[in-house]
Amino acid sequence: MTLGWLSIVRLGLVQMCLGAIVVLTTSTLNRLMVVELALPAVLPGLLVALHYGIQITRPNWGFLSDTGGNRTRWIVGGMVALAGGALLAAYGVIVFETRFGAGLAVSVLAYALIGLGVGASGTSLLALLATATAPARRAAAATITWLMMIAGIAITAGVVGAQLDPYSAALLIRIVAVVTVGAVLVTILAIWGIEARVDAAPQPDTMPFLQGMAQVWAERRARNFTLFVFLSMTAYFMQELILEPYAGLVFGFTPGQSTSLSGAQNGGVFIGMVIVGVMATGLRMGSLRAWVTGGCVGSAMMLAVITAMGQIGPGAPLMAAVVGLGFCNGVFAVAAIGSMMALAGQGRQAREGTRMGLWGAAQALAAGFGGLVGAALVDVMRVTAAGDATAFGTVFLIEAALFLAAAAMALRVMDRPAPHHSTLVPGE
Repeated sequence: MTLGWLSIVRLGLVQMCLGAIVVLTTSTLNRLMVVELALPAVLPGLLVALHYGIQITRPNWGFLSDTGGNRTRWIVGGMVALAGGALLAAYGVIVFETRFGAGLAVSVLAYALIGLGVGASGTSLLALLATATAPARRAAAATITWLMMIAGIAITAGVVGAQLDPYSAALLIRIVAVVTVGAVLVTILAIWGIEARVDAAPQPDTMPFLQGMAQVWAERRARNFTLFVFLSMTAYFMQELILEPYAGLVFGFTPGQSTSLSGAQNGGVFIGMVIVGVMATGLRMGSLRAWVTGGCVGSAMMLAVITAMGQIGPGAPLMAAVVGLGFCNGVFAVAAIGSMMALAGQGRQAREGTRMGLWGAAQALAAGFGGLVGAALVDVMRVTAAGDATAFGTVFLIEAALFLAAAAMALRVMDRPAPHHSTLVPGE
């Protein structure tokens, strides 16, 4: 028995909870540290890089979910760890106001927990989707679950942004507590009983982890796709830690307004995913190769527009440009996700979780690397450049160049589809 549409939507609720918690740490808390506490952007950059770096353990989590006989426990346990880490991270921001050393210690522990939670829960969830979804539904399942995750990010960012003004430490803790506790409860209700009803329960296996990883890495498709994921996601995440500070420093946005900007960006991602999902999966228009390259090129163009607006300053339609960037990001991302879901079931059997873990680790390392490099470059450029707009704009243009490089790589790595071939499938 495979997953029905209702069960796929229920798993999408877990993805929504993951996005809702993570956006608090990568946007709201980041903004508070850089603008309200006047800390260097590289500090939250290092913390977010830590949580991404911890996710190098994703292949291990995926292998454990492949061989342990139960994925549900890793999904729920990971969500609990993620929620606890996010709540601790909010407390760390408050401690930073009076004691830098103590705030740093609390934050390091918090972001390590966040990385472990995302790795365990997210990887096991994707493995369950890949193994329990019928091949004909995998692309649609990927689109649905990711749309729900983006919806969780956009809704959380928008609601938190509206509720956070005027900012206070007590208000921050209350908001984060509501989001994290709610996410854990929704996850438990959403996942309960699904694995037991489908033909997806992994068989216990005593193979050592390194041997299992070596088998997957020997697969040419898995290896090439890993390299593409790293490059494209470095470009995707390079602006994550600097867009909200850019809005605050160059355009005069308040904390609530800049958090809402993140929500608007993810709203654009949502729209891009919906359109590609309908056109590619439903109407079978366009190929994976075309959607990925088009999304990368469009993202580069929108970053150039955002850079130009910095020379105008307050009054420029930054919100519209950020929505456009999100739209192009969504076009690229949903095509890559559809390919990932299809590729996960190819190669040696019973290693879907390990492949998902490998690609998740590549994405996490790229996200941490891209976010840290972007924040560090901004700090350097703010010292050496003529002003904040030039400093941030230079980094955005570097990100645009990486998107163009990712588009070129997609053209080389992904084969042209055969005539009348189904869309959103990986090249041979």
